[in-house]
This record gives sequence, C-alpha cells and structure tokens, in this order.
Amino acid sequence: MTRRIIVTGGAIIRDGQGRILLQKRSDYGDWGLPGGGMEAGETIEQTMIREVKEETGLEINHYELYSIYSGPRMNYTYPDGNEVTFVMFLFNAEAELAGKVSEDQTTLNFEDDHKESLYLEFKDLKKIDLEKINAVQKPVFEDLKHHAAGLLRS
Repeated sequence: MTRRIIVTGGAIIRDGQGRILLQKRSDYGDWGLPGGGMEAGETIEQTMIREVKEETGLEINHYELYSIYSGPRMNYTYPDGNEVTFVMFLFNAEAELAGKVSEDQTTLNFEDDHKESLYLEFKDLKKIDLEKINAVQKPVFEDLKHHAAGLLRS
C-alpha cells in the first residue's frame, strides 16, 4: 500500500476562558482540533476556514499561522488500513461564540451535515488527556502544554 501525503488546515480556537475547542471525530473516534484536508485550488487559509465551518458551524473572523507540522511524527494509519502522512498547517483562530455554546459553558452546539464531529467541547489545556488525543495531533498538544514554539515543527 502506498502512503499518501495529505495537506491539512486546522484551527486552535479558544473561548473567553482560554480553553481550546476539541472535536471528537467520527472517522477515528479520537479527540483533536477541527480541520481537514485541502482541496484543489484552495489556499491553506481557505481550507482551514471551510473545514472549521463544516465541522463546527463557526465562522472564523481572525487568524494567524501558529505552526506547520511535518515529518515522521505525522505518519498515520487509519482504522481501515490506509496509510497517510499529514502536513498540518495550524492557525490560532478567533470565531464568534455568542449563542453557540450550551448552558454548561463547555459544549459547542452544532451538528454537522456529514457527521464528522461526534462532540465539540472546550477544554482547559491542563486538563486535556493526551491519551485521548489522536496520535498524529499529540505532538501539537505536547508543544502547547510545554510552550514549545516555532513555525516549523517536525
């Protein structure tokens, strides 16, 4: 089987308390950041904005590039056996959250048409269990927790 390269755009969206929006995905059942694969003709920014809208219902109103992840840590095998290597462009992104968060002040109220998001929840970075984060996104959360920075991460 040939390993494919997939370029993705994802978003780190924080609420007013600084908590990060996590998405429990239907394709692999783990938690991670909203985002997905680039389509032909898109810029990476357009990819991130489209994917966030599709998966969370949120409109991005401001963003800046946080980091680009590539290299062996980005190798992933889906449950169906497909092997991929991700090149992840992650953005710090802001979205209007008023009226979109449930009364518990944690859950984002949205059901996407393609059922990609099983659950959307704001979580304090210190309380995120790395064992529940998708393997390919663990390096991102490790870097966030340890305040490791740098545009290129491998």
